[in-house]
Amino acid sequence: MADDEIIERLDRILRVLAVQVGADKSLTERARLLKMAGVDNQTIADVLNTSPGAVRTLTSNLRVKKQRRKK
Repeated sequence: MADDEIIERLDRILRVLAVQVGADKSLTERARLLKMAGVDNQTIADVLNTSPGAVRTLTSNLRVKKQRRKK
């Protein structure tokens, strides 16, 4: 199996799992859960059927909270 094929399959698995995350949660909460799991904005946007800019906005509070904790 070629590396590209492995990456493609793993990407599909990631998307399927991401769709299942917080199915009963709001869009904001789902975006935050996926972001905390390390999923990139484009993938989150694809899964939640929104734009990467919207994901950035929905998850911006996570960055602010992390910065406050470091102080």
